[in-house]
Amino acid sequence: MSDATGHVPGSRAYRRLLIALFFAGIATFAQLYSPQAVLPLIAADLGVSPPTASLAVSATTLGLAAAVIPWSIVADRYGRVPAMTIGICAATLLGLLAPLSGDVGVFLGIRLAEGVALGAIPAIALAYLSEEVDARFTASAAGSYIAGTTVGGLSGRLVSGPVADILEWRSGLWAVAILCAASAVVFLWLVPHAQGFVAHRHRPERRLGERLAAVLRTPAQLAIDAQGFLLMGAFVAVFNYLGFHLAEPPFSLPGWLATLLFLSYLAGTVSSPWAGALAVRHGRLPVLLAGIAAMLVGLAALLTPSTAIVLIGLLVFTAGFFAAHAVASGWAPAAASADTRAQASALYYLAYYGGSSLFGWCLGFVYAGSGWTAFITALAAMCAAAAVAAAAVLRTAGRAPR
Repeated sequence: MSDATGHVPGSRAYRRLLIALFFAGIATFAQLYSPQAVLPLIAADLGVSPPTASLAVSATTLGLAAAVIPWSIVADRYGRVPAMTIGICAATLLGLLAPLSGDVGVFLGIRLAEGVALGAIPAIALAYLSEEVDARFTASAAGSYIAGTTVGGLSGRLVSGPVADILEWRSGLWAVAILCAASAVVFLWLVPHAQGFVAHRHRPERRLGERLAAVLRTPAQLAIDAQGFLLMGAFVAVFNYLGFHLAEPPFSLPGWLATLLFLSYLAGTVSSPWAGALAVRHGRLPVLLAGIAAMLVGLAALLTPSTAIVLIGLLVFTAGFFAAHAVASGWAPAAASADTRAQASALYYLAYYGGSSLFGWCLGFVYAGSGWTAFITALAAMCAAAAVAAAAVLRTAGRAPR
């Protein structure tokens, strides 16, 4: 199937594909971020510091980052849908096992393995989408997929936090794992068979280095990857440590109330498909830069001592992040050649989750050692660096969606 004959809005296959990927996003990202709402409880129960507790998230994103390129090989050889099926089923099983561990080392080891399994969806979904959807609609379709990831991230936090407050943090993680199992079933039921995929069965590993090198030699791809690395790092760091910040004066919020601030994820559910539609009409670069600007405005609001203003700032910050991510994540495979789309998408997510793992952990030391203001300043510098890279490198590539 060529780019010009893919599924179009209004067709049954297009609807099934978007709904299936929406639930794949829920199954993936609810598991990935479910510990984030209970990090203070994990730290207290296991007797560890905030940066160590944050490894419950960072270990999983590290596993995911390490797995995206291997998953792209599997997808090239055996198909997009079979690879995503294996990954989502394995992750669901590991998600049910992780809370059984009583030792922090075992718990983090299972979370690392869970991240490896979860890597199948972000490594493959957008390459699958770019092959199956008509090229005119890939940006808006990618925005719809990203909306599912925001619902997943939100539901994981909103389920685990209140359940943990009533029972304990392990019960919160189990509740999320059950939700993810149900979402995985919906994905498996609805996902259409690939029509645009051509298997690379003749020693794909031999050419992997060539395909990766071709992507990495492209300045535009490196600039796109920088967006994922820096912006995702800033985003995860905010949500990792905001609960600790809000538990302190002048806020002194109880855990269940701080968890409700994760409702700000709904701003990303709205902004990601909207950003995709705007990118179709106005080009990707202006929408990407607008999303980063919104993140900077939101970070400034997080410096205030007012809970209401912090909530507004979190809404703006989250909307800006998911708008930028929806544009950048769909841009990576769209800007690549047909035989390197899976690798371009995988490298974007390698940078994306590498930034999540690195900054989600190490910026905890900035927060613990220098305070909230220094922490927010570091995040603002990361967002500004991403904007400079985009403006300098992507300007000539930003006029059209593809």
